[in-house]
Amino acid sequence: MGEYVERLWRPEDASGLSRKDRALGRYLAYVPDELGERLPTLGAEAQSAAEDALAVLARADERIGARGTYLNHLLIRSESISSSWIEGNRVTPKQLAIAELLHQGPRQALDVVANVRATEAAIAELADPARVITADDIVDLQHVIEPRLERGLRQEQNWVGGPGWSPLRAAFVPPPETEVPRLVADLARFVTETAGSPVVRAAIVHAQFETIHPFIDGNGRTGRALIHTILRRADALRNALIPISTVFAGDTDAYIAGLTGYRADPPALDEWVIGFAQAAEKAAGNAVRLAEDIAALDREVYDRLVAFRRDRGRNPAVPRRDAVVLRILDTLASDPVLTAESVSTSLTVSSAAAHRALTELAEAGILGRTKDQRGRLVCWTADRHLAMVALTERSNRVGGEDTRNRKPLRGSALSDAGQFGARRGTSPTSRRDVPGL
Repeated sequence: MGEYVERLWRPEDASGLSRKDRALGRYLAYVPDELGERLPTLGAEAQSAAEDALAVLARADERIGARGTYLNHLLIRSESISSSWIEGNRVTPKQLAIAELLHQGPRQALDVVANVRATEAAIAELADPARVITADDIVDLQHVIEPRLERGLRQEQNWVGGPGWSPLRAAFVPPPETEVPRLVADLARFVTETAGSPVVRAAIVHAQFETIHPFIDGNGRTGRALIHTILRRADALRNALIPISTVFAGDTDAYIAGLTGYRADPPALDEWVIGFAQAAEKAAGNAVRLAEDIAALDREVYDRLVAFRRDRGRNPAVPRRDAVVLRILDTLASDPVLTAESVSTSLTVSSAAAHRALTELAEAGILGRTKDQRGRLVCWTADRHLAMVALTERSNRVGGEDTRNRKPLRGSALSDAGQFGARRGTSPTSRRDVPGL
């Protein structure tokens, strides 16, 4: 259990604020206890739920097997889209894949591309169990997700939810900015040094990170990327990334209630771990189904290509194993958007050979052509593979407007910090965020 610190809200710039949001008042900021280096004691039901979830994750990882190598990028796209849906950032799998390849497109799509790269970086760079995780590693991870923001932990008070633009009416106020460095350092130590159930560790790290809310923006996406870091460091997953955010996004009320319970007195830690474990199990099932659906789709498009070539009288109807067209088919799960240049580079073939193969796949109805407003060909897209990503997050119709589009309002320093019960004399400023995320 943490403690509440009382602070004063007195905005210096009240222009555009409602009367209620301009009002001077006191608010409570929650400062969680440090995690230390040991897992807390859980009840039998929570322990059993975590063990069951770990077994389900292991079985899913084994069933996906080597396919996880090429499915992971697809799963990360699904995870990132769902993470961004939670935070009100609408983007389709096709928009994301095009933006990722061409480095251009809607801002929302480019934002999610950053999240894809951050998640991959978390797994690749932080998942080594021999590596000591530091606060700087967490800061670097968030900066990849939100590169437009100045790198570093927040230097102002933020808050979560509420009907207006004031911490006085917020759903939750994280710890003051002066507490953030200490708490993030403690979190990093916990990630590195704590032993025990990886599911429990992932659940606690995620909830503690969201409680600290250490950044101006990107907290939800960074916190969910840390889940994958924990599971991979513990060897709970070897082949595949399990897109847990697809489940969180499908029931944000339960997700926010779980985080709220984690901060209660006494903390509802067992309930949070149980809910997290159930989300992990459901996400594992989603990943296995996606892997199986992709494998079936790959067989189907192969048969379609052979039938097309046979109907056109092409010889041979079945392409040689090293044919460019078949090598492209093998990459569609991980690279569903293609250009002649990207194929030429990735497969080390000429641009002419790449263009011929892409044209044949388009004529066979396997690839679609995407054109710009002037009718010029921009890229080829494997729309049915992209639709598989949409299936994993089809229920995610959630979110809310994030605050990065509005300048935070500065508040005044407390005239007498002790008078209002603040543990340290700080200058509270403000940043509103999406509820619970």
